[in-house]
Amino acid sequence: MENNKFEKKDINAWEKYNKEDKKEVFLLSDRYREFMSIAKTERECVNELIKIAEKNGFKNLKDIIKNNKTIKSGEKVYINNMGKTFAMFVIGEEDLEKGLKIIGSHIDAPRIDLKQNPLYEDSDLALMKTHYYGGIKKYQWVAMPLAIHGVVVKKDGTIVNIIIGENDNEPVVGISDLLPHLAADQMTKKASLVIEGENLNLLVGSIPVNDKDTKEKIKSNILTLLNEKYNIDENDFVSSEFEIVPAGKARDFGIDRSMVMAYGQDDRVCAYTSLEAILKINKVDKTCVALFVDKEEIGSVGATGMHSRFFENIIAEIMDRKGDYTELKLRRCLQNSKVLSADVSAAYDPNFTSVVEKKNCAYFGKGVVFSKYTGSRGKSGCNDANAEYMAELRRIMDDNNITWQTAELGKVDQGGGGTIAYILAQYNMEVIDCGIALQNMHAPWEVASKADIYETTRCYEAFYLEA
Repeated sequence: MENNKFEKKDINAWEKYNKEDKKEVFLLSDRYREFMSIAKTERECVNELIKIAEKNGFKNLKDIIKNNKTIKSGEKVYINNMGKTFAMFVIGEEDLEKGLKIIGSHIDAPRIDLKQNPLYEDSDLALMKTHYYGGIKKYQWVAMPLAIHGVVVKKDGTIVNIIIGENDNEPVVGISDLLPHLAADQMTKKASLVIEGENLNLLVGSIPVNDKDTKEKIKSNILTLLNEKYNIDENDFVSSEFEIVPAGKARDFGIDRSMVMAYGQDDRVCAYTSLEAILKINKVDKTCVALFVDKEEIGSVGATGMHSRFFENIIAEIMDRKGDYTELKLRRCLQNSKVLSADVSAAYDPNFTSVVEKKNCAYFGKGVVFSKYTGSRGKSGCNDANAEYMAELRRIMDDNNITWQTAELGKVDQGGGGTIAYILAQYNMEVIDCGIALQNMHAPWEVASKADIYETTRCYEAFYLEA
């Protein structure tokens, strides 16, 4: 008898694994933890993706265009857009007009950014002004070790990469909190106001320079240290991008090591699993794409967000290199494509049961999550996938013994969220949200099940081969 979704809720992926399966689960998670410990910003993600892509035979599309070379079926190409968006293509046997098989994730994550003029001194302390990025609970980011990741671009075009706080011999920085002894007023505030945005000031130093003629001695010392190590000055902050993230590596989580704790798993867990999947793809009928985009956490805007024409333009370039470009064929290619919008869902948490409806939420260990719709309060702002597409994906999952589940993001009137799904659906593509359930979503440290990471990787590979 065919399993229905309620029966599937009772299937824990761990129970089906033999010894060899479990070995693969843990090896995959080891690779994932290593990636997550390095790739803490969009730029760092793209840098790692380039290394991995080139190591696995993918060629830079910009070089192909520059050298006026052609692209043939079976070839593998990648494109880097401004160091923050990335795409990998395995060119299929069929004309691109027949459509693509796309897995699209985002590689930005909630964080704290430095303002353009950040450094100041107050009461013999050096601090930096910040502006948070994406939906964070501000109170979660105080009184914890933070690291500084970023780039400075000097006026001559020189790019200086800076990371402070990740190695054991490096200092960390942080944002102070109020001691409970004096927090009577603070404790009466709404959670959204316990720490206000303008008070997320980063403490970075307290030693003055030994110069009686210098007015801001602590600030001056910090600038001297930065100049000595990185050859930058205060004016260079104007052309910089600094992200403040939790300091430390991704870790195994749980006494049984069944989970992974890492910063930025929304949505780099889906990015990494789609990477693992496309690396296994060689000869295919339709062209397969792994798409990694920026700015999803703030509306997919800008030149590196999904609303950009970047992806559409790149498909046109590939069609041109194949000698098969027309505007009509490009439109048909987009319309005939199928998409998994690879983004995370919320895992059931026994500590917070009131926000979910148990028959329609995601669980750890129950495999990859399909969300027919997201949105909030009446499905507002969502892509609602077609039943025909869901049926096709059900068949693929069951034929390949992939553990999967369906879910929505919380109770109907509780809230909700969105992904890039609706943007790709504007091209008339078949699109559905499909990813991994997390606990602590948008917190500095998020938690995922290793079994779900494994099942999602298998799901993405099966999609490429059979959709």
